Amino acid sequence: MSDVKMNIQMVDLKTQYERLKPEIDAAVQEVLQSCAYINGPAVKSFKAHMESYLDARHVIPCANGTDALQIALMGVGLQPGDEVIVPAFTYVSTAEVIALLNLKPVMVDVDPDTFNVTADLVEAAITPKTKAVVPVNLFGQSCDLEPIMEVAKAHGLWVIEDNAQAIGADYTFKDGHTQKTGTIGHIGCTSFYPSKNLGAYGDGGALYTNDEALGQQLQMIANHGQVKRYYHDMVGVNSRLDSIQAAILDIKLAHLDEYAAARRSAADYYDQAFAGIEGLQTPARDPKSTHVFHQYTLKVANGKRDALQKHLQEAGIPNMIYYPVPLYKQKAYQQAMDQQIDHLPVTEDLCNSVISLPMHTELDEPTLAHIADQVKAFFQK
Repeated sequence: MSDVKMNIQMVDLKTQYERLKPEIDAAVQEVLQSCAYINGPAVKSFKAHMESYLDARHVIPCANGTDALQIALMGVGLQPGDEVIVPAFTYVSTAEVIALLNLKPVMVDVDPDTFNVTADLVEAAITPKTKAVVPVNLFGQSCDLEPIMEVAKAHGLWVIEDNAQAIGADYTFKDGHTQKTGTIGHIGCTSFYPSKNLGAYGDGGALYTNDEALGQQLQMIANHGQVKRYYHDMVGVNSRLDSIQAAILDIKLAHLDEYAAARRSAADYYDQAFAGIEGLQTPARDPKSTHVFHQYTLKVANGKRDALQKHLQEAGIPNMIYYPVPLYKQKAYQQAMDQQIDHLPVTEDLCNSVISLPMHTELDEPTLAHIADQVKAFFQK
């Protein structure tokens, strides 16, 4: 084990920027010289390139990923009191927008290996009030979406994919054809928060859909409920991706598959290093989905997660716990839900056992070796 102290980042945005600096600086300068800061040519270019990359008919850029989720729920015409099924093991924004619209979040457990919601769990939670489901493609790989879509079709439900952590991943259907995550549900939503796989240098988000009428509806909602300026056909919101962020994202989009390959390579190194360590589970990889590793998340058995975290912190290795508290135990959502949840076993186990290691596009072998050595040293004690 090496005793060398290294300056390790959870996400190394600086080095990534330095590799793209000439392109990004030129793109930003072009926006500054044009003075087209809102909905300028850079936004239109990024939108077109995203549509091509995702093979999606409509991409609607917006201000952030949370706005994308809210606009999606507004766009499908849900009414106060309607129920929306969400995984209990996810970031708060997924349930937050449901509560903000006076809808009812119905929280369900997740698969113990992929940490994603499944069709069986969704179907068991459906009631006459259920109108939508929001599957979250967590940590970088797709939910098993084909059976979820089949359940949704059978019960007349909208499916809104939260694809904030899995942009660029591919899902394979039973007949062998593939689609990008986010384009399988009726609407996909993503975030361009700086640490995301496709990250801006500020906030940003987008929705995508292959439904023509729905795409127009979502665009209208994001733009104050108007198509023609000053003529408002519905109550909307003001949610825009600014031109500077769009210009940066347009440059980075061309590198997205390269970024995914770098993340998978780092994950492969971790997997090999941790193979055979008793009490340590490396991320499961669903054969139906490529994994773009927004996070590399270990599952630590026997109540040793917090001790591992302390060990890593003392060694100067950053780490994160996503997520320490189930959504249904958050004070804000105990009032928002009609259901009373005492215990979702998988969610609570994950909240007590997962830990994420540094994962980004700039990880080199010496850094990976140092991180892996520290994890292995903990288990060798």
